[in-house]
Amino acid sequence: MIFAAGLGERMRPLTDRTPKPLLEAGGKRLIEWHLEKLAAIDVRYVVINTSHLAAQFPDALGDGSRWGLRIRYAYEGPTPLETGGGMLNALPLLGPEPFLVISADVWTDADFALLPAEPRGVGHLLMVNNPPHHIHGDFALDTQGMIHDDNSAPRLTYSGIGVFRRELLDHWHDVVPDAGAEHSPPRFKLRPLFERAMARGQLTGSHYQGAWTDVGTPQRLQELDERLSR
Repeated sequence: MIFAAGLGERMRPLTDRTPKPLLEAGGKRLIEWHLEKLAAIDVRYVVINTSHLAAQFPDALGDGSRWGLRIRYAYEGPTPLETGGGMLNALPLLGPEPFLVISADVWTDADFALLPAEPRGVGHLLMVNNPPHHIHGDFALDTQGMIHDDNSAPRLTYSGIGVFRRELLDHWHDVVPDAGAEHSPPRFKLRPLFERAMARGQLTGSHYQGAWTDVGTPQRLQELDERLSR
């Protein structure tokens, strides 16, 4: 599953007419870098969630056949459902097996094939070094590969890439704030589900120290484009 439904507010005016995942860097759309990498590791079925300027995605990417993929689109309506709500909304399109999730607005040279096909718990997060705009990180990763929300240990940043089991979303309404659950369809972040999984010892991770960029601003997009073009 590729998360592509965000409004791209920090990327304006670039995203006023183009969804952020369809902006280009290094001569390719951001989402195309992911589609190529997925095809290279023999993934054949991809679900892309959409909201902002949603009609542009099938126009740009088609059915995925040019990469040897089959793409299905999970439209969320005019307002994005956040990461948790988006995953819940797309769940009927995903199979029973664990699934790889990628944020369309990051770029990395990480090999997705190195991620576990079968997480030990309900999820496995790819963690990266904290970028300058997020110096405090998200979670701690211990020597056993377990993810913790521990302020006493060095923290890393969640890359927006992970492998999850459907069970991560079981009884989601027990941990999601009422403000998110009351929407129809529900709109909520994955963070509360991660926190529950951490408390149960069901969230693992690995530390990737190669190239990774959160393409969150026009400046970062320009810097990535220049680096890839070289």
